Amino acid sequence: MNDDDLDPDFAERFQRDDAREPCQLYLVSPLDVSGGFADRLARALDAGPVAAFQFRVKHVDQHEAARLAEPLQPICAARDVAFIVNDSVSLAKRLGADGVHLGQDDGDPREARALLGPSAQIGVTCHDSRHLAMEAGEAGADYVAFGSFYPTTTKEVRHHAEPALLSWWATMFELPCVAIGGITPANAPPLIAAGADFLAVSGAVWNGDEAEAVRAFAALLRG
Repeated sequence: MNDDDLDPDFAERFQRDDAREPCQLYLVSPLDVSGGFADRLARALDAGPVAAFQFRVKHVDQHEAARLAEPLQPICAARDVAFIVNDSVSLAKRLGADGVHLGQDDGDPREARALLGPSAQIGVTCHDSRHLAMEAGEAGADYVAFGSFYPTTTKEVRHHAEPALLSWWATMFELPCVAIGGITPANAPPLIAAGADFLAVSGAVWNGDEAEAVRAFAALLRG
């Protein structure tokens, strides 16, 4: 089940529940976090409020991934920013990360919980599917991620979500939802208004001046 049969005007009628926290920024790393990236991360996190940082590297073994993560974790910890590992429960365990973000092929949230413990933040990619999101919630996920909402070059897009999906989720469930996919300060307002609890952004920050981009998102999220 996807959101094709959701009323597209639902997002326009949606009113955010005051009991929900305001929308927050969730940074996703570029694939290349070598070289001077640690300095860029510190600069970004110092530019405005960031709730979480997702460490997302591909095509490297766990030993190399751990080496790349080593300088980044203390930067996040010093600023009270959650350090979330993409895809790998075993790497999250090895690093003592704050949590893990699971794709649909990356394992069961229940198994991740058993390995990482009760305080770990476990997120699940749910594409444009209400069914997958409800399954993730039942399996104990701490948040669900919907997208892609806009075209993106960060990863191949096979699923396109509409803002009405965020509104439906926020109306039905307390579990936070993350909007992801091509989000910029310019196109984010409809997603915030529709009920996103977090905006997951990557290219909009790392493809330019990271501090300037974070400041732009911060101004937007302050309303």
